[in-house]
Amino acid sequence: MPHYRIKPADLKAHYFDVTLSIDKPDANGQTVWLPVWIPGSYLVREFARNLIEISASCKGKPVALTKLDKHSWQAEPVKGKLEISYRVYAWDLSVRGAYLDESRGFFNGTSTFLAVKGQEHQPCTVELLAPAGVQWHVATSLPVDGARAGEFGLYKAGDYDELIDHPVEMGNFSDIRFKACGVPHEVVIAGRHRTDMKRLKRDLKKICEYQIKLFGEPAPFERYVFMSMVTGDGYGGLEHRASTALMVSRDDLPLAHETAVKAGYRQYLGLCSHEYFHTWNVKRIKPAAYAPYDLYSENYTRLLWAFEGITSYYDDLTLVRTGLITEQEYFDLLAQTLTGVERGAGRKRQNLEEASLDAWVKYYRQDENSPNVIVSYYTKGALAALCLDLTIRQHSKGKKSLDDVMRALWQRFGKDFYSNKGGKGVGEAEWEQIASEVAGVDLKAFFDLALRSTEALPVASLLAQVGVATQLRVTAGGTDKGGWKDITAPGNSIGARLTGEAGGVKLTHVLDGGAAQQAGLAAGDVLIALNGLRITAGNLDTALGSYVAGTEVEIHAFRRDELHVRQLTVQVAGQDTWGLRAAQDADAAAIAARKAWLEG
Repeated sequence: MPHYRIKPADLKAHYFDVTLSIDKPDANGQTVWLPVWIPGSYLVREFARNLIEISASCKGKPVALTKLDKHSWQAEPVKGKLEISYRVYAWDLSVRGAYLDESRGFFNGTSTFLAVKGQEHQPCTVELLAPAGVQWHVATSLPVDGARAGEFGLYKAGDYDELIDHPVEMGNFSDIRFKACGVPHEVVIAGRHRTDMKRLKRDLKKICEYQIKLFGEPAPFERYVFMSMVTGDGYGGLEHRASTALMVSRDDLPLAHETAVKAGYRQYLGLCSHEYFHTWNVKRIKPAAYAPYDLYSENYTRLLWAFEGITSYYDDLTLVRTGLITEQEYFDLLAQTLTGVERGAGRKRQNLEEASLDAWVKYYRQDENSPNVIVSYYTKGALAALCLDLTIRQHSKGKKSLDDVMRALWQRFGKDFYSNKGGKGVGEAEWEQIASEVAGVDLKAFFDLALRSTEALPVASLLAQVGVATQLRVTAGGTDKGGWKDITAPGNSIGARLTGEAGGVKLTHVLDGGAAQQAGLAAGDVLIALNGLRITAGNLDTALGSYVAGTEVEIHAFRRDELHVRQLTVQVAGQDTWGLRAAQDADAAAIAARKAWLEG
């Protein structure tokens, strides 16, 4: 049985020291290896680059260790227990790697625990050691094996896959506990904050109980841990089988004197809802390509739209179904998603299956041209889930919904995934077959449109069936993320995404067919003047709006340190901003359908 001992060894230099003990090493020479990626974040990250020292010994004597490739090592044959000691540099302030300083420690197993080749399916133990000179506590969903929950000591895992699926937070953090459907939950907030913990506890309890009941009790874990790191501008999350690691902006957390759900807190609750939903959808209901994970290289599937997109649909839907946000607030969030997809020309080039398959090389490696060539399987996937849900409800006259599809997937694939070693994942075609079976109607035409074409989704017509009015309007600026507006003001557009820059306006992305591209401007150019007058991020829209569409203007811009002069033809801004609200003329049937949809 492999045994790991990990200690925050040097807080100032950011080093964890790890010792791996192997009782019965391979007689031909034991190989150990470190994953190149972490499940849930589809990019090869080469965690072995942070392993800076490594050595082996047996009975106190050195053992030769040969590096085989970028992430694996082989020890010479020994008789007896093999010990491998190594040091990990931990300075990745994210949810994906490892971090250590004088205020806190955090790590994922994929960054810190070498796998023992040939013994990956064996149980293992982990001893978490406290750093010298400080009084820290521990938060992790790893099952205890002698340690007291929340303290340093001995923990255990059923195999390597489980070992790396329980991140560890350590330090002097704030924490609260509650039970959802009888199951213990812990909420950990690390970093400086003034959070209203009672309110957070109350709101998260609603989210957790709703989702547990959606799939059916009991919950698929014995306890669950939310781990949030607070920074000035943080945002992000990563799912695990019984916990989630989150990043949150300090200003997004609720304060004691606040009563309304501010936009930042609503976003944080949506993030918590998203990662918690993943407990079922992707951690247990998995694509066949992830059952099991191949941590040596990329794992390809065309189903990320279902695992990330559907989860993105349910994250905000959960908030309105639990009463944490109003119906109109939900419509505003949905309008933001619609607007984000509408503003990307990539939706006309890449379909959802392609977006899923290309996640490794396109979505997680975005550049200045990405808006022109990719579509997000998160956002468009969420819209496809919305359309699928409303389509099923329409064809079944309200008797079935996407909820029923998710429950069917849970019963067939997810419920017993970990209790049955070698659990089965969902095949590339099975997901659609099950949806059609549950809906009682052949959904092939819908899936061909939504997943395998770049045609627009029938969002407006489907929402109309449930009494939701839609609006698609012109927005000159691009700062308007969506929401119903009674006055539609036309404007002009430069056809680019931009940011303020000292002395001008920097183009971050130049959109296909836009005025900037046709004028020969490129991403990275800094615009400084329009027709001889200085421009800034604050006055560019006004300056463009003072000209009639079709007018040619002179643009001065710096490309690197070279001044360029371009002739730009002013264009009318496109209709790219959505608004949603309850239709004022909806009939009783549509209102009832809307209520059934939003109340679940």
